[in-house]
Amino acid sequence: MDLSKSYEFFQPEKDQARIHIVGCGSVGSTVAENLARCGVTKMTLWDFDKVEPHNIVNQMFDQNDVGKLKVEALKDILTDINPEISDQIEIKPEGWQGKLMSGYIFLCVDSIELRREIVEKHFDSPYVKAVFDFRTLLESAQHYAADWSDSKMKTDLLNSMQFSHDEAKDETPVSACGVTLGVATTVRLISALGVNNYINFVKGNGIKKLILMDGFQFDLWLFSYEGYEKD
Repeated sequence: MDLSKSYEFFQPEKDQARIHIVGCGSVGSTVAENLARCGVTKMTLWDFDKVEPHNIVNQMFDQNDVGKLKVEALKDILTDINPEISDQIEIKPEGWQGKLMSGYIFLCVDSIELRREIVEKHFDSPYVKAVFDFRTLLESAQHYAADWSDSKMKTDLLNSMQFSHDEAKDETPVSACGVTLGVATTVRLISALGVNNYINFVKGNGIKKLILMDGFQFDLWLFSYEGYEKD
């Protein structure tokens, strides 16, 4: 893939750490597509689910993918974008079942309980660089992130997950993916912001610990340890 127009801005090959995308539905497939278009090739896709007709509305798949495993269909999509991905990408059709990961972890699964389990499993791992978490509702979304070398930041991320999926249904604003379907534009906006957060981190520009977004009220809050700024 010709990256000459963006190469001065971001050179993904300088960071050899693998990216793990856990959950390849609406957010996960969109995150993977954004990363592929930025030149990222070293990805592992975790998901046990298959593409169903109702997935087409807000995921990266089309009618030709119905019935396929999401990880296999997504691998084909990413390889069409950048053929170099085919030699680097790994797919895990069994989904995440407790195996330790390293590098960067993108949490895109529906279950808040599974997110919490993954964070707890990797909490003391020296092999994780950062974790990026996405939660969407119909019109709004949240993106959490943590530099894994910062104990306070990863503690804050874990503390943000101390509720059940059933409790999330009554939470306002966003609590967890899967409670309400996020529309395609909401999904794409928060996915892009999360990938930009990753790029900034890789470039040494720090990380935003929390991004709150309402895509239809055009409100955006960016949180760091110094406070927050509203755009």
